[in-house]
Amino acid sequence: MKFGIIVFPGSNCDRDMMHALRDDLKQEVVMLWHKDNDLSMFSTSDCIVLPGGFSYGDYLRCGALARFSPMMEQVIDFAGRGGKVLGVCNGFQILCEAGLLPGVLLQNDHQKFVCKNVYIKSDNNKNLIGNHVGTKALKIPVAHGEGRYHADAATLKHLHDNKQVVFRYCDEHGEIHIQSNPNGAVNNIAGICNDGKNVYGMMPHPERACSDGLNNTDGKAILQALSLMN
Repeated sequence: MKFGIIVFPGSNCDRDMMHALRDDLKQEVVMLWHKDNDLSMFSTSDCIVLPGGFSYGDYLRCGALARFSPMMEQVIDFAGRGGKVLGVCNGFQILCEAGLLPGVLLQNDHQKFVCKNVYIKSDNNKNLIGNHVGTKALKIPVAHGEGRYHADAATLKHLHDNKQVVFRYCDEHGEIHIQSNPNGAVNNIAGICNDGKNVYGMMPHPERACSDGLNNTDGKAILQALSLMN
């Protein structure tokens, strides 16, 4: 299989993702410009990645402009046919803006940009990533100013009932509590997936935790999960 990484004006984690997938995980990677509109080289067993950064300078609202790029029309079609999609940080915001994932990402509750290592834990094993990473607390960096996941009560109930919460913020021992929440996200939610469990969004950056040189490889399991056949 192969990974396609979409590059928007303002993306700044696209090369990090490329190196993590290509050099650390030995996957085939294709870089995709946001103005292109052809994903015909990808099958539904492949994965399209929306990387972190500040697409279109985060003008208007994070991800709101990127949602209308030509490539996103193809991503929506690709996801609708069952293709795997991963959005990280700004990519998560874009997926929510595009309607591929429910809810929104709001300004951090402390109104400050946060950049540090946090711990996250799989919420269940009923999705591709959760089934692969197990129950270990994973140390993964975050870097965002608007990463506070929010959804209304009905949406949250559906997410929990349908096992669509992929990750929650926790401490290094796997305990989930407000002190381990870096942004005030409702129910400590760090990542979710869609009903079909083929579209994934998360605020932490697994691509920044794939190198022995950084003394952290906890992100590998997350990205490796997407390289597996459904």
